[in-house]
Amino acid sequence: MITRNGAVRDDAEAAATTGPGQPPEPGLQDPCEERELVGDRLRDGIDGPRLDVFLTGTVFMDMIFTGLPGLPPPGTEMYSEGLGSAPGGVANLAVAMSRLGLNVGLAAGFGDDMFGQYLWRTLSEQEGVDLSHARRLPQWPTPVTVSLAYDADRGMVTHHRPLPIDAHELVARPPRAKTCFVELDSGVPEWALRMRGAGARVFADVGWDATGTWSPDVLGLLGQVDVFMPNAIEAMSYTRTNDPEASLRALAELVPVVVVKMGGRGAIAVDGTTGERASAPALPVNALDPTGAGDVFGAAFTFGTLAEWPLDQRLRFANLCAGLSVRHYSGSLGSPCWGEIAAFGEADEVPHDVLEDYGFLVDYIPAAADDDVLRASPTVGYGTSIETEGA
Repeated sequence: MITRNGAVRDDAEAAATTGPGQPPEPGLQDPCEERELVGDRLRDGIDGPRLDVFLTGTVFMDMIFTGLPGLPPPGTEMYSEGLGSAPGGVANLAVAMSRLGLNVGLAAGFGDDMFGQYLWRTLSEQEGVDLSHARRLPQWPTPVTVSLAYDADRGMVTHHRPLPIDAHELVARPPRAKTCFVELDSGVPEWALRMRGAGARVFADVGWDATGTWSPDVLGLLGQVDVFMPNAIEAMSYTRTNDPEASLRALAELVPVVVVKMGGRGAIAVDGTTGERASAPALPVNALDPTGAGDVFGAAFTFGTLAEWPLDQRLRFANLCAGLSVRHYSGSLGSPCWGEIAAFGEADEVPHDVLEDYGFLVDYIPAAADDDVLRASPTVGYGTSIETEGA
């Protein structure tokens, strides 16, 4: 039997650990045990706040059906080849950061239903995310997104009710942290400005503008942040330019550090604090699911920033981690651990001369890093798990 955290047990072992008529306890073994070693190495000799990153937002229960031939017509039933589930929404970013070794604090609301309990336990107990600023909210249903992956695309259905409390209540007293993350769609929140005033660096991105207006008011907010990481379409739309390079130049006049993510073409960036300009290619991988890839990129870029790496190394590491994540149908739980990063360096997936560009990572890879991680598995029911990788 495969447990929900990927550990394999035979039926005799399972029976020995649970009595007749008692459901087995879901396992929550840390899939990235080396994260603490890397985090300690990152912070060695550096004084400052305990938290590396603080963020807030909505946590979703993501359920991912894979291997579908299409969408079921009305009145019919269709079976999928794979099913995965994982924390989604802002959890994509929180998990990706924590798996790399960063101390992450998350302010979010959690329902008191079954999904909410799973999300809370997975984030706090399995993934090591600090939820001291999170709240359990009685009678509030956990937001759920069902993703249907088919024909190299996906469709999604979401159920989400507004928080029964003011979201600002979660961060009435924001903690001390080295960095924080915000989305500029609703402006820079007051708590982030307070944290910036206390020395934290503000990282920001934007969501997709479904209205198509791409208001220039967003650009006026960039003076209140330190790092801005839009994708190429967002960058060009807000700056009214026709190519990523032009949008990068325009944004570099407004914010100290800007990164333009270009998907399969890699990323380009300018760091006005050091005078660096850099570009880095994307990792050549077979992409199965892009869910959360932008968050993984941001997590890795944050790690490289706190490690004080040169800009080109920050970009390469961000592209590497994002590329590793899209090889799995797993959302947040597709975020790479250092074991997968090490395995990439030992495999023959890319030419040796390309690997040489990632030599700066060797000092951070623990000797005991393990790549045996189950990315996402069903959480409703305790039967045999279905691994979605390769579905």
